[in-house]
Amino acid sequence: MPPPRPSSRTGSLLPPARVGPRELAGLLDGWRDDLPGAPGYASLAARLRTLVLDGRLPLNTVLPSERALAVLVGASRTLTTATYALLREEGFAVGRHGSGTWTALPGAHAGRPDQHVWLAEPQGVRTGDLSTAAPEAPPELYGALVAAIEELPRLLPGHGYEPAGLPELRAAIAARYTARGLPTSPAQVMVTAGAQQGLRLALAVTTRPGDRVLVEDPSWPQALDATRALGARPVGLGVEEGWEVDAVRAVLRRTGARAAYLMPDGQNPTGRLLAGDDRARLADVLADAGCAVIVDETLAELDLRRDLGDPGAVTPPPFGTGRGDVLHVGSTSKVIWGGLRVGWVRADAATVRRLVTVRVAEDLGGPPVEQLAAAHLLDPSRFGPLVARRRAEAAHRCRTLQAAVARELPSWRAEMPQAGLSLWFRLPGRTSVAISQAARAVGMTLPAGQRFGVDGGFPARLRLTFSAPPDQLEDAVRRLAGAVHALADGPEGADTADTADTADTADRIDRRHPAEGLDRVV
Repeated sequence: MPPPRPSSRTGSLLPPARVGPRELAGLLDGWRDDLPGAPGYASLAARLRTLVLDGRLPLNTVLPSERALAVLVGASRTLTTATYALLREEGFAVGRHGSGTWTALPGAHAGRPDQHVWLAEPQGVRTGDLSTAAPEAPPELYGALVAAIEELPRLLPGHGYEPAGLPELRAAIAARYTARGLPTSPAQVMVTAGAQQGLRLALAVTTRPGDRVLVEDPSWPQALDATRALGARPVGLGVEEGWEVDAVRAVLRRTGARAAYLMPDGQNPTGRLLAGDDRARLADVLADAGCAVIVDETLAELDLRRDLGDPGAVTPPPFGTGRGDVLHVGSTSKVIWGGLRVGWVRADAATVRRLVTVRVAEDLGGPPVEQLAAAHLLDPSRFGPLVARRRAEAAHRCRTLQAAVARELPSWRAEMPQAGLSLWFRLPGRTSVAISQAARAVGMTLPAGQRFGVDGGFPARLRLTFSAPPDQLEDAVRRLAGAVHALADGPEGADTADTADTADTADRIDRRHPAEGLDRVV
């Protein structure tokens, strides 16, 4: 049997994960289209590999037998045997006679679930990124860290543990909320190690195992993962065309969802912003249903409408202003720097005390130097100009990405975002899994559209981010286009039992775009 797996909540060891036939069938739907022209076993292996890489098949998940998989996908046992053999050869599966086959990552050691596993990093490449929605550090960060070091001696006589965060940072965050229209005291703020910890803690105090949680569909993948890790069940609300308040009311009535996770300001991945009367109406509907609301504000400072040509746009106040049962999760990662690892939760004081109680079970607070630096940068005299520059910078990069894609991949379509750092593209003809696999052959990592779907939907969507500098965006799009065009050049209608070299697509791409200088997307 595979080794036990670590719990994401407690660190204790759990039994190996298993995937049911019905769930796996949904994840494998359309697998034959992923690598057109490649042998069937390579296409099926590519889909399983993608499911492992994007987390939909966790590590140490026991896979069906070769015979059961053949029945499930309507293929021969010869094909599924070759599929598992290829995955084992690549390191994405491990098999043991009499114990079956289970998922893994290259370089993992069986029986060592506590060992961190990292995929090999290509050598001699530049950074070019279409998958990470976080920019490089601003020039002000270095000076803020210097100022933090100079201020640190006054904290050294104490023990250094501040589970709720340093008082000066809590005060700075509270002042920012007040300036945005939501009066806040420092007692209503808890500092976290990034927004992801804040979201996990917010879910922990608002849900119980088995609860349904209303989430946008598509949504931020880590939010879906965090919801499921706590034993709750995400319930999707379609938002590709915007938020429908009546649809929210119907979903709440049908499912009895006890909590909701929303990104009304720079929705990830669509880039939409909820404004006007619908913003207040949605807050009213959720409050009337007794639904706790977790508002992800990591992109709230990046309202790009004015910088993209709408000078009359007015940034709304924080969602749910005036409502008690709303938790706002924020972070410095999108405006300052992801490496700073400073986030927060804003809630009523009683909820903050509960959050702190839950938090101390996993850590006793964040590093004080980073918090001092964040407080320094959140001073209005510094933060206002920094945000304005980041918005203008993001708008310019957005236009650069949109223009590059229109030039290199003219059949791809995406609406200009209202906020945030990503464009949500509609793909013609090919699935995003196929594009993701082709991009991987040239050293780029792009999550397939299904990664953002509550139930694995959006196979013909792809999120591209524009947080990298313009020249890197231009270069990354050229290389992505080369991968896509090479994929399109593949022979159509090839026999899936063919034994053609599975590296054929990568070879065609390499001939079109030589390997030297290729960027890596992380």
